[in-house]
Amino acid sequence: QVQLVESGGGLVQAGASLRLSCSASGLTVSDYVMGWFRQAPGKEREFVAAFSWRSGSLYSADFMKGRCTASRDNAKNTVYLQMNSLKTEDTAVYYCAAGRAGAVSRTVRAYDYWGQGTQVTVSS
Repeated sequence: QVQLVESGGGLVQAGASLRLSCSASGLTVSDYVMGWFRQAPGKEREFVAAFSWRSGSLYSADFMKGRCTASRDNAKNTVYLQMNSLKTEDTAVYYCAAGRAGAVSRTVRAYDYWGQGTQVTVSS
């Protein structure tokens, strides 16, 4: 049974940084495209970033370009999303997702497994 568990969210002030973690069981993160999405109240879930272990490239949404990095700890089977210079509009529930397809996708339906989400709140 696959399980993705996010952590690391919280309440921070604008300009601060957060590192989100996604710990996986039932799959090996290096075998999947691991993506991050977010959903704010009343809005659709949107792509934040995804890392292609194959190409070594980070793909991020325009609103997050230059403000995030991704990393992985194979021993812990965990991936991380470091977000910097957070803005109030970054407030949302952030979800980790795993996709079997080899290519990075920015669409929700391309991902097969989802975590329960972690709340990120950025105050002014």
